Amino acid sequence: MQKVKETIYSPCSGTVEKVLTKENNHVYEWEKLFQIKTHNGKIEEISIGISGHITSLHVKKGQRVTKETSLAIIQDDLLITGSD
Repeated sequence: MQKVKETIYSPCSGTVEKVLTKENNHVYEWEKLFQIKTHNGKIEEISIGISGHITSLHVKKGQRVTKETSLAIIQDDLLITGSD
């Protein structure tokens, strides 16, 4: 079976408020993975449209991030669930 790894990038700048997953966790499509508090105080919930295993985390709570900061790597399980 083909292995596809995808990088999860931050869509905004701010501070990591919560990391809602761990390395080696299986995550589902659109599951909340991170919360980032933007500079204007808004909490952005980060999720992605693929499922798979988190192979590495690149940030921790309290860390400052910018747009396009790598948050984690996920190994896509290539399962199509039809979930939107």
